[in-house]
Amino acid sequence: MHVSLLRGVGVATAVYGALVALRPDLLAKPSGLVDSDGSTADATAVSLRPLGWRDAASGLAMATAPAGAPLATAALLRVAADFGDAVLLGATLPDRSTRLKAVAVSVGWGTLSVIGLLAPSGVDRHQ
Repeated sequence: MHVSLLRGVGVATAVYGALVALRPDLLAKPSGLVDSDGSTADATAVSLRPLGWRDAASGLAMATAPAGAPLATAALLRVAADFGDAVLLGATLPDRSTRLKAVAVSVGWGTLSVIGLLAPSGVDRHQ
């Protein structure tokens, strides 16, 4: 397990998640979930805020969980969330271009966590 990589993914996820919870436009705009004038509808913002909190919580867990099984569990939850996002957003976002971008970003972040989980234990001295 590459603890430093998992912690870095956790911190980045926690920060982004908190920002999305506070400003849902950060996710709505690149996902094509804005109105024709570029604004995010209140209902959309309400729907996106829990995703931000989910990411903030799972990222915080990755950043702070003790190395070993607790960190692996936090990382696996993050992987499930990222790959789940890829499937759901890839199937439901409004246009093909935003679907492809959302899938690429979600799979990319999930893959970083998988790499962190599968890296040989000797790779990271901070375990």
